Formats: sequence, structure tokens, C-alpha cells
Amino acid sequence: MPLATTLRLLAKARGLSAADIATAIPRAGAATVSAWLQGEKLPGREQLDALARTFGVPAGALLSELASTFDPARTKGEHDLLAAYRGLNSKQQGALLEVARSMHPSPAKASTRRKK
Repeated sequence: MPLATTLRLLAKARGLSAADIATAIPRAGAATVSAWLQGEKLPGREQLDALARTFGVPAGALLSELASTFDPARTKGEHDLLAAYRGLNSKQQGALLEVARSMHPSPAKASTRRKK
């Protein structure tokens, strides 16, 4: 989930406006917070820490989606697959994992197949 979406959901859940959030964030006015909520700008490290404290969540929870966009090891397909996986309920996620695992045998199974 994009950072802006996460921030909007957290703000809504706590009944906070951009102005309310801005009062808790160093060097950030309501316009800046609104830009974060709309995905037009990204908060800096200090602001992320303050946002995490304001919402009562770990800073890593805010950064997880942002960090994944900087992972050069992931292809677009991997990003798309992860996004789709996160949109599923836990039962669907389990079923998807079973299908994926059945498509790619473990190294131990692959080596026993070669011996036959």
C-alpha cells in the first residue's frame, strides 16, 4: 500500500485532519501534510518518525511499501504479485502459496527426481 494511502487510513481511523497531524510534526504545516496524504510529496526521516509516534505505529510500518519500491532485486512482476497477494484475505493467501509452491519443487524434491 502506498505511503499516502497508509497515512490517509491512519488519519481517518483516528479522526485526524491534516491540520491536526501538522501540529504534531516538526516543520510541517497543514499544506505539507495534505501533500503527503495525497502522495504529492514524501515526508523526511524526522517527519516519518513523528508520524509513526502520532499514529502509534512503528516507523517501519509506514516505510515498508516505500522501501520495496527501491529494491532493485524485485521485478515489476514481483511487485505486482506482492500487491495482489496483499489484497487477498488470509485463506486466499494460503491457497496462493500452495499453488506457487506446487509449481516450484523444493531443491530436495528436484534432486530425487533426477536420480530416478
